[in-house]
Amino acid sequence: MIVDFRKVTAPLPPLALMDSPISIVDSFRFLGTTITRDLKWEPTISSLIKKAQQRMFCLRQLRKLKLPPRMLAQFYTAIIESVLASSITVWYAGATVRDRLRLQRVVRAAEKVIGCRLPSIQDLYISRTRRGAGPITADPSHPGHGLFSPLPTGRRLRSIRTKTSRYTNSFFPSAIRLLNTK
Repeated sequence: MIVDFRKVTAPLPPLALMDSPISIVDSFRFLGTTITRDLKWEPTISSLIKKAQQRMFCLRQLRKLKLPPRMLAQFYTAIIESVLASSITVWYAGATVRDRLRLQRVVRAAEKVIGCRLPSIQDLYISRTRRGAGPITADPSHPGHGLFSPLPTGRRLRSIRTKTSRYTNSFFPSAIRLLNTK
């Protein structure tokens, strides 16, 4: 897959690796996340929503069996929330508002089935991003450690200058923004 955002692109020569031609694809799946050549996250989110809705059937069946709300909430956390939050730190900041609302709709449906409040998709993203950024800031040998440089006051981190919204919505700049808003 070739990711190229230049305004004027020239046709590329065929690629070969050890005399074997390499086919160019528009998207591929890596660890359950669909990465497209334009770095749009709609296919990933659609796949996650489909999986979560299939699991919602089981949640509804458990409610019909009169399970207590606490057990239903545990089922939701283990089976549905884990699907919705898979690699959320990768795609959430770059997701469209429409896709975020589609994900939140699944959470609201689960809230109605269970009968109690559940963490929103945004809350899941914030907690997972902070949890992922913590070890990076604490480990000087991590390749991304240098991106989390503190300001002279020591209370906040230096923001990463970005030129594109695509980079602004990637993990490191968004993690720094979240850590600065504690």
